[in-house]
Amino acid sequence: MPGKGLLDPGPGTRDILGMKQWLTAPRPLLALALMALMACTPRGTITVVPPDTVPGPIVPLFVGTTRQLDVGGVYGPERSETLNLARYDIAIPPARQLGKVVFPKRPTRPDPQTDFLTTAQVFYPTEARFRTDLSRALAVNDHEAVIFVHGFNNTFAEGLYRFAQLDHDLQIPGVAVHYSWPSAAQPLGYVQDRDSALFARDGLEQLIRDVSAAGARRIVLVAHSMGGHLTMEALRQIALRGDRSLMNKVDGVVLISPDIDVDVFRMTAKTIGDLPEPFIIFGSPRDGVLRLSSFITGQQGRLGSLEDVAKLADLDVTYLDVGAFRDGTGHFTAGTSPGLIRVLGRIEDVNAAFRGDVGARTGLLPGVVLTVRRATRIILTPVGQITGTTLTP
Repeated sequence: MPGKGLLDPGPGTRDILGMKQWLTAPRPLLALALMALMACTPRGTITVVPPDTVPGPIVPLFVGTTRQLDVGGVYGPERSETLNLARYDIAIPPARQLGKVVFPKRPTRPDPQTDFLTTAQVFYPTEARFRTDLSRALAVNDHEAVIFVHGFNNTFAEGLYRFAQLDHDLQIPGVAVHYSWPSAAQPLGYVQDRDSALFARDGLEQLIRDVSAAGARRIVLVAHSMGGHLTMEALRQIALRGDRSLMNKVDGVVLISPDIDVDVFRMTAKTIGDLPEPFIIFGSPRDGVLRLSSFITGQQGRLGSLEDVAKLADLDVTYLDVGAFRDGTGHFTAGTSPGLIRVLGRIEDVNAAFRGDVGARTGLLPGVVLTVRRATRIILTPVGQITGTTLTP
């Protein structure tokens, strides 16, 4: 993702973070020093243009955020105790590589052919106005919504445009809703972001309730990195309130490279009880970003870099090991690897088969299927039987 730093690399950092020497370095503090030097990397920002100036498709995104709106009319890193509601229409540039998000090098002279741009932004003064517009969108999208939660070290624009890219490239059905929590967007702000993610759990719960009240019958939660921790916390709160009606509307959860301690995840899942189905985790033991996270936190075993699915054996989850697909550090592979994006075109087949006999799973996707009691781990491989062509990792 463009403009990232310590845990979500971007232009100018990806080559450094991807170096084998760095990933295996015995002195992680050297890596931290390098990240400090990268803190001045230009970050992604929103550029607004007239809708008739863009040649590609436009993705409307409804937004709930616990960021403060600054004087320039942009949601920044400051925390808001009030959930702010908005809608952004994002133009997808036609001349780009699958899985990539490109920001204008010069915001005053953007290139609609290659740059992600915004064609409209609406700020809702009340929940009622937000729900009315969202309800109309849900009515023509089979009353299904997908809520995306970004990860560590994201500006508002970076998380927003990444979800627009995912929604378009993966052809996600339903209404797209983005939850933006107040990440400091600082390469060395890991601890601050962990606190901000916990601060933002009430806001995510409220957004889920607003989406439900607007008429959503099915809600899918998709979260990346530290956003996975935030999502689990919100689900835990809903479960502790005993709100089964709302929990039953959560029609699936997808955690991408989740930055969560495995033991914390297990205890949270047990508190929630019956997890939403399907519950899918994308991870890789080759994720160099989560390796650094383990160093920072002093805790081994992040959920997104799990090697032994037996640790989740008593949980109804599916772990998709995407280690064979590379996007530099192995972090966020599910959204940025062109090969994996094509693999995901058959994810509905996976969900259907998991409802049947275990034996029906084998051969469904190219890879090895390992089942330990209730948890399932699929090790995906980039082979040509997906699309009839060779997929390059």
